[in-house]
Amino acid sequence: MNQPDLVIFDCDGVLVDSEIIAARVEAELLTAAGFEITAEEIAESYAGLTFKDILLKIEQKAAIPFQASLIGQAEALVDRRLQNEVRAIEGVHEAVAAVTAPRCICSNSTTERIEMMLERTRILPLFKGRIFSALETPSKRPKPAPDVFLHAANTLGANPANTFVIEDSVHGVAGAVAAGMRVIGFTGAAHSYPGHADALTEAGAETVIRRWADLGGVLAALSMWSENA
Repeated sequence: MNQPDLVIFDCDGVLVDSEIIAARVEAELLTAAGFEITAEEIAESYAGLTFKDILLKIEQKAAIPFQASLIGQAEALVDRRLQNEVRAIEGVHEAVAAVTAPRCICSNSTTERIEMMLERTRILPLFKGRIFSALETPSKRPKPAPDVFLHAANTLGANPANTFVIEDSVHGVAGAVAAGMRVIGFTGAAHSYPGHADALTEAGAETVIRRWADLGGVLAALSMWSENA
């Protein structure tokens, strides 16, 4: 079987069930600022984006100017909620530990937030020293730009074409595809919505899983398919 050079995991909504927590905070702030929106709508349309990029997209769509201070408010409130509420997604420890190929994290969150969440959920030892934040790469361009994926592959000596990425958002899938990597979609977090799997597939995911127990078999099958292609 062809062993992947690298397996990349997104963090929010893949390793930890944090997307819905952030979406609730962001929805409350945006509604209070004059743009009524639910956490579910944020999760469906904007999951995987930084709050700054969410604001920019909504400003363009609704022609509502937001105060820049909203970004700092959101970050502080989300951090506080995550510290108290974030949980690991069921089965993730066993699934990640079973991956024999080199592995890392590529996320739009800051390294500080990622490490806080992973420490709280006891996932950190599985990725210590292999955490890549898009905001801390040379370009600082977040997903859907491919930069963080390419930076991780370059740093770890991996061929992008032989790298697998597990992503829960359309924007994350798009970034990984743009990096020339193969993508497995994930819909096992609380922010998942009807049509989520189809959206990930349309964005470029080769297949979609909703249970971590399925990862090993899917990775093996896709790696074999690559070898025989």
